[in-house]
Amino acid sequence: MTMAADMRVHLRLPASVLFEGPAIALTATAADGAFGLLPNHVDFVTELVPSVLVLTEAGGRERFFGVDAGLLVKKGRRVEIAVHRGVESADLDRLRDTVNRSFAEIEDEERAARAALSRLEADMVRRFASLRRPHP
Repeated sequence: MTMAADMRVHLRLPASVLFEGPAIALTATAADGAFGLLPNHVDFVTELVPSVLVLTEAGGRERFFGVDAGLLVKKGRRVEIAVHRGVESADLDRLRDTVNRSFAEIEDEERAARAALSRLEADMVRRFASLRRPHP
C-alpha cells in the first residue's frame, strides 16, 4: 500500500465552492469534539458543528474557514465537506469579524426572502378564498 502525501479537499456551500485543492492536514470540530485528519487517515464520516476549520497546505500555510453546520466525508484521498454557510479569513484574529459580518448579511437576506414568501403565501390564500365566494 502506498502512502499518500496529501488529500484532495472540496469545501462546498449550497451555491458555490469555497475551497478546492490539496491539503496535508485538516482540523475541524464535530459534535463530540475537535479532530484532525491526515492524508492516510481511515475513511471517516461526521457531522460538523459551527466552528473553525483549518486546512494546512503542502508549504505549511494554514487557511482558516468559519463554517456553519455541515457534513464531512473522507474516502481515500478525497475529503468532501458540505456546509450551509462558510467564509475564509487570512488569520484567526480577523475570522470572527468576517464570520459575524458575512453571516449577518446572509441572515438578513434569508429574513427578507422569508418575508417575501410569507407575502406570496398570504396573497395565494386570499385569491383562493375569493374563488370560493359566489360572484353576484
